[in-house]
Amino acid sequence: MELRITSLAERPDLLDAVWEMPHTWPEFMRHDPVADVAYDWMVSEIPEYVQVALDTEGAVVARSFSVPFALDAEGRGALPAKGWDQVLVWAMEDRRAGRKPDTVSAIEIAVAQDVLGRGLSPRMLAAMRDAARERGFGEVVAPLRPSGKHLEPFTPIAAYAFRTRPEDGLPHDPWLRVHVRAGGVVDSMATASMTISDSVERWREWTGLPFDTDGPVEVPGALAPVRCEASQGYAVYVEPNVWVRHRL
Repeated sequence: MELRITSLAERPDLLDAVWEMPHTWPEFMRHDPVADVAYDWMVSEIPEYVQVALDTEGAVVARSFSVPFALDAEGRGALPAKGWDQVLVWAMEDRRAGRKPDTVSAIEIAVAQDVLGRGLSPRMLAAMRDAARERGFGEVVAPLRPSGKHLEPFTPIAAYAFRTRPEDGLPHDPWLRVHVRAGGVVDSMATASMTISDSVERWREWTGLPFDTDGPVEVPGALAPVRCEASQGYAVYVEPNVWVRHRL
């Protein structure tokens, strides 16, 4: 498929199309409180790190978001267990403080629903790596959301992440496999990468499930069970991710 990949800084007129691109994120994933702030911040403050893929007719068919941050700043050094949420907070803090970034973190790579399975995700990953290299960075990291983990919500993330295929030794998970083929190396587990909490009424709206009993609830699209405290009126989802490092 022929693509033209550009940035939102170069094409700010594409912003509405970026938001409107149909994708496969489940509804509950739209309600992470860090994301509520960070996505608007990324498009307004660092649009050069928002990449957009256009087909031959000029339609947006894929998008990616990444952020520069200072991994080697005092008190950091290791990739955080609070992966996705933490790296977004660090990036915003560093920008406000004028701290020089030394690493780029992937935040999202999404492909339009009608062109899934046509190899766009690896091309967006390659474009993100290339852009980081051109800006002088030596590493891209990713708090990766394994694409098949939702089928095994009760499997511990470390057990899932290190499962390999017998025929070639590559990761069992398709999205992890894309990253490893591109040169990525699994670093660690982001065991609390994103936390989404709200009332059981909101969870019912998002999922169509009853959320009327205390205990774990399997939610379509969730990588781990959602913990329901129906007697207390709330439920909490803590998403595990996998940190992958790409040396450039």
